[in-house]
Amino acid sequence: MDIVTLPKYEYDTLAFQAKAFRAITGVIANAQTERPVADVVARFADTKKYSDAFLTDLGEGLADLRKSKTWKSR
Repeated sequence: MDIVTLPKYEYDTLAFQAKAFRAITGVIANAQTERPVADVVARFADTKKYSDAFLTDLGEGLADLRKSKTWKSR
């Protein structure tokens, strides 16, 4: 394990940013994962920026996520 030494103000800044990042990503993840998988995939498809293969993988990945232990522990 490597040890990094930095001034306390830098540590405090990084710790604050990490806490804020976790809070923001948690809110975003919860908001997005509450939507039906088909709705999320349809929104991506509507942009016409993603291939059919990507959209299929996205749908399968979201479905798998909802079946996972992590999802069920929420």
